[in-house]
Amino acid sequence: MIHTLSVSALNEQIKHLLEESFSRVFVEGELSRITFHNSGHIYFTLKDKDSAISCVMFRGNASKLKFRLEEGLKVVIDGAITLYKPRGSYQINCFSIEPSGQGALALAYEQLKQKLSTQGYFAQERKKELPVFPSRIALITSATGAALQDMLRVANKRYRLVEIDVYDVLVQGEGAAFAISKAIKHADTQEYDAIIVGRGGGSIEDLWAFNEEIVADAIFHAKTPVISAVGHEIDWLISDFVADVRAATPSAAMEILLPDTNELYIHLDTLSSQLTQKIEQKIYNNTQALAHLKKSYEQHSVERKLLEKMEEITQLKEVFTQRIEFRLTTLQRDIDTLKQNYPQVIGNYFQVAQNQVLHLKNMLESNHPKYKTKKGFAQIAKDNHVLDIESLRVDDIFEAQSDKVVIKAKVLQKEYMNELS
Repeated sequence: MIHTLSVSALNEQIKHLLEESFSRVFVEGELSRITFHNSGHIYFTLKDKDSAISCVMFRGNASKLKFRLEEGLKVVIDGAITLYKPRGSYQINCFSIEPSGQGALALAYEQLKQKLSTQGYFAQERKKELPVFPSRIALITSATGAALQDMLRVANKRYRLVEIDVYDVLVQGEGAAFAISKAIKHADTQEYDAIIVGRGGGSIEDLWAFNEEIVADAIFHAKTPVISAVGHEIDWLISDFVADVRAATPSAAMEILLPDTNELYIHLDTLSSQLTQKIEQKIYNNTQALAHLKKSYEQHSVERKLLEKMEEITQLKEVFTQRIEFRLTTLQRDIDTLKQNYPQVIGNYFQVAQNQVLHLKNMLESNHPKYKTKKGFAQIAKDNHVLDIESLRVDDIFEAQSDKVVIKAKVLQKEYMNELS
């Protein structure tokens, strides 16, 4: 008689056989068809060029992953073969997953760095400037770490005027990232001039809290300038890229943030010397300008103008006096000359006048009717005016005068000599 099995019984035997035989396996392959379930479980397929196998990573183990599973990523899985009896399908139950050829932390670091860079977390234009003279700062670090003592020592040496508040937090291990993030958010509400987030050196695992996205988010959204001072010069953390300023060490953070009191003294001395020099130069320049104005005022003042006018008047009086004296001298000389020549000039003048009178007398006598002795001639006059005989007309009454007789006559007829001949 043939012994038969139910499907459930067969799957149970196969499950037992598989899980007994493959209780721990390490499998290398390429991730594909990844599903992140709301429950926190991760379902995916691991494949190579010839085959594929289903895989599951339950929430407890998935929460320990340091990097994000991505399509096509080559990984090494540590897990066990299990069979899901209701469907008769087997799969690998993954306990841990490591990137093939590199560490999980290194891959997680590069993944988060790429993600935050794409989102603008590292953009230079969003970074805030540090204050020149901070009065209050917050230190987010471990209160028992050497980094805190180094920072306080530098602060005491450089600038004692600053008020420092220490936020004691875990800086490594589980819960450190959350504690650092919470401290940053709280300090950002307390009106500090700057926040320093840091710790001393250590392994990548020790420093990992500063590579967590929760810390990067807190730094990115802070309104207060943040300095990341984690580890040593060679250590570059995600917080370094997101922070407004990256310091190589915690001590360097204090040197960057706080002014050096000695340098300030030197700077103040220099400013004082420069100020004194500028004041002296200003006084000299103003003195020169005042002297120039005074000289200009004296040259253009009313008193100066009056003095100049008085000098001009004096000069004019002198010139006028000289000219008057010269004129008087000239006139006196002319008078003397006239006085000397007066008898002769007067005699000549009278002689000429006598000659003119004699000439006129002769003319008068030669033209007076009484001196005209020519027989048959008489002077014709009309209305007491002497006129030519040609001007008389017929019926005109006229007088014919001689030196002895005046005859009144009337023109009876007028004829010209040419007509008579």
